Amino acid sequence: MAGFLNSIDFRGLMIILFSAILVDNFVLSKFLGICPFLGVSKNLKTAMGMSTAVIVIMLLASAITWPIQHYLLNRLGIGFLQTLVFILVIASLVQIVETIMKKSMPPLYKALGIYLPLITTNCAVLGVTILNITREFTFLNAMTNSLGAGLGFALALFLFSGIRMRIEKSDVPKTLRGLPITLVSASLVAVSFFAFKGLIENIFA
Repeated sequence: MAGFLNSIDFRGLMIILFSAILVDNFVLSKFLGICPFLGVSKNLKTAMGMSTAVIVIMLLASAITWPIQHYLLNRLGIGFLQTLVFILVIASLVQIVETIMKKSMPPLYKALGIYLPLITTNCAVLGVTILNITREFTFLNAMTNSLGAGLGFALALFLFSGIRMRIEKSDVPKTLRGLPITLVSASLVAVSFFAFKGLIENIFA
């Protein structure tokens, strides 16, 4: 056990984790998963539910797709089916999570509405599974990256949810009300996250 722990590059894992949360944020940096980001960020309750669902699905999807890629697709020489297989895995996981949430948390299920099934086509979930392969991450690194991506999605959703709640109480010019001020606010939040790049590099230098 001690030998296994000694073989783990904890510094590398921390870089991957915090980079995925802050620097390479899938929503604010890579602009993936914008639909649920804008759709369920109107209040904190739905933002929390969506964030939890996305984190769980990202982790489960990565845990399943990584071995499928390395031990099935690569060995059989059918790597070109990667996207199709990954989408099928994600769709199955979303269906399972949706069923569980419908039975155990009906109010949250109704609050999320159409955005819960849309996780199936959430490019952030598909993006993290493919990124784990293209960056040639080990299984542990892939899971760390997926956790960071999910936490980064949650962070962006919570921050923007708070901003939108304040915007609704503000006197916004008529021409900017609704979607325009929402997009302007999202762009400003995205720009602010670029400051974390130098911070991460200095901390783990």
